[in-house]
Amino acid sequence: MKTTTFRGPQAKSPKAHGKKILLALVGVGLLFGALNVSASPEQDRQNLLDFFSSKYPDIKAGNYVYGALAFDPDAMAQYNSIMDFPPFSSVVEQGKKMWETPFKNGKTYASCFPNGGKNVAGNYPYFDDKAGKVVTFEMAINACRTANGEDAYKYNDMKTMGTLTSYARTLSDGMPMNIKVQGPAATAAYEAGKSQFYSRRGQLNFSCASCHVANAGNHLRSEVLSPAVGQSTHWPVFRGGENLVTLQERYVGCNKQVRAVPFAPGSVEYNDLEYFHSYISNGLPLKASVFRK
Repeated sequence: MKTTTFRGPQAKSPKAHGKKILLALVGVGLLFGALNVSASPEQDRQNLLDFFSSKYPDIKAGNYVYGALAFDPDAMAQYNSIMDFPPFSSVVEQGKKMWETPFKNGKTYASCFPNGGKNVAGNYPYFDDKAGKVVTFEMAINACRTANGEDAYKYNDMKTMGTLTSYARTLSDGMPMNIKVQGPAATAAYEAGKSQFYSRRGQLNFSCASCHVANAGNHLRSEVLSPAVGQSTHWPVFRGGENLVTLQERYVGCNKQVRAVPFAPGSVEYNDLEYFHSYISNGLPLKASVFRK
């Protein structure tokens, strides 16, 4: 069994490092306590921002959209170089072709969304009171397909849904995340997503917060852990070449890494998690289809 090792951005003695991690874990415990005492979604978001700004005062909140890159100038320089001539541009172009190709009835995806699909992705997920559930952008795309006589795509199919959203989400680049939680049913879904984020699971007994709150900015083996705030703004991502990964597929991967049985992409559990996860990035700009390790 491999040992999970956390290392901070700079080398520290084992004693000092252990103290730092302990304080971080105590801090996130206190934060979680604050999140559970009748906190509103906006209080949750502000608590996380305060936690990160206290832990990393030199990093501006707006830079959290870059994830782990915000902690590593060399990695940021590599990112900028790759994004100048992204090796995955052909996939995004294929997504554009899919978006613009008419359905059999002559309509296109643009006909299903306000402003032809521009500056809309930041409003997803939203809670549909009539349906009584969270609706993700991918669900809206499938609703568009079925309303126009086409078969729905599978959420974990990167050749269809993944490729399509690699372009469709770029139509909202620069739009601030704008998630609403209004009413008892929406609040219940948000709270369910928050519970998913903070609940420990799997043989390693980790939660999402174990890595992306308490240990954000520290190393897990060779990788720097990204902060939860800002994570939902840039999906789907390309993790090397044309290796496309959507947000909920990343949830699957994270659950497997802690040796937990994952839910299915598009499940109520992951949709609610995405609802909470997206809300805490409210106000940060979207930038889809980018390089990540």
